[in-house]
Amino acid sequence: MKILGLIPARGGSKGVPGKNIKLLGGKPLLQYTSDTALQSKLLDKVILSSDDQSIIKEAKKIGLSAPFVRPHQFANDKAPTLPVIQHALQYYLDQGISFDAVCLLQVTSPFRTVDFLDKAIQKFIDKKADSLVSVLEVPHEYNPHWTFKVDGDDNLKIATGEKEIIARRQNLPKAYHRDGNIYITKTEVLLKQNSLYGNSIAFIESDKATYVNIDTIEDWHRAEKLVKNL
Repeated sequence: MKILGLIPARGGSKGVPGKNIKLLGGKPLLQYTSDTALQSKLLDKVILSSDDQSIIKEAKKIGLSAPFVRPHQFANDKAPTLPVIQHALQYYLDQGISFDAVCLLQVTSPFRTVDFLDKAIQKFIDKKADSLVSVLEVPHEYNPHWTFKVDGDDNLKIATGEKEIIARRQNLPKAYHRDGNIYITKTEVLLKQNSLYGNSIAFIESDKATYVNIDTIEDWHRAEKLVKNL
């Protein structure tokens, strides 16, 4: 299976200004994801998608290919992820180059390992799923069987639709949330179904001890603490 590794990194970050090339542990944040992706044995090509020339310049300095400048309409803070991936695929299709799937790796999750990345890709291949996402387990107090929504009478109803709540924590089925670490999706799902997930979604559980998704300055401070211990 021919897989494109895509690292999106737009300019104009608000939570942590300039975070994509801000130094973390002595090297640009972007480099953590770039180094891991470039060492993968299962990614056929790894590229950056960015609208920002300073990020593109930094990418080239660390050995990451940046074959195009992402169009402005795909780079504002309200732009969804799917068109960014579709744009990259179309760039190569216009050159007669196709990929079977895309592996999206966000810069804001810097501590994934090469082993974890290749394990995720291999599971995606073996499962023959439309997509694979990395996840973390939902703490039991937020399990959907223990959460509520408000009905038309302004009363609480169990979010899952059950009439009786599960009484014991030990009886709760495991629940997961996507953590933004890894997304892998078949090209036909991305382009023909216009979906990041498709109908069958495989998963891999991230290591909670080294997980961070940098969105705020508090997240950045946690990443600084983690990098000292890794």
